[in-house]
Amino acid sequence: MAWSVARRSVADRPRLHADRPGVVLTLLLSLSRLIDRITERIGQGLYWLILITVLISAANAVVRKAFNYSSNSYLEAQWYLFSAVFLGAAGYTLLRNEHVRIDVISGKLSPRARAWIDILGTLFFLLPMAVLIGWLGWPVFVDSYVRGEVSSNAGGLIIWPARLLVPVGFFLLAVQGISELIKRVAFLMGLIPDPGEKIVVKTAEEELAEDILRARGEEALAAEIAAQATKPDGSKR
Repeated sequence: MAWSVARRSVADRPRLHADRPGVVLTLLLSLSRLIDRITERIGQGLYWLILITVLISAANAVVRKAFNYSSNSYLEAQWYLFSAVFLGAAGYTLLRNEHVRIDVISGKLSPRARAWIDILGTLFFLLPMAVLIGWLGWPVFVDSYVRGEVSSNAGGLIIWPARLLVPVGFFLLAVQGISELIKRVAFLMGLIPDPGEKIVVKTAEEELAEDILRARGEEALAAEIAAQATKPDGSKR
């Protein structure tokens, strides 16, 4: 009996070793989902900075015209907030797959081929670039913070918060790049659907046009317009 138990344990060892990559990838997918949730929260929070920027810009214009008063701090605050949105939302934009792509070639490839392009691009371009810029930007921020650097413009703001945005923004981009890398590998292993496929949401105008065509009995034309609303890679025209 002991011999049979030992034989079963030895026979099960290759199976355990074979399942180990799948277990590791499952854990990595859990990490990827956590990163995606954090990135989503950050992106939604940055939406409010756009509203604040618009309000500051409008208030600055009103005060300047009505009371003949202005300050460089208002202008620099707008620049800082725009920089925060641009740099802080880089990872969020990557999560949403909304970065500008040149799809002349990749749009005609299969989803697996595009996944390989994303993997190689992330490993050899995105991650090295993000890590390098973040690493170079950190000492610039530290130097600005230690010296208490202030804008050279009259009435300007302190500079170090803007310096900090560079390493923080590229750190968030690198972390989201790792999440996207995990998802592409999982897709190639057949564990998840294609993460690069965009979900196209029709605008109210597009839905209205299709409803009008259907009401006229032109269902074929409506179906053709709906089919042409997306490219082969799933992105809108």
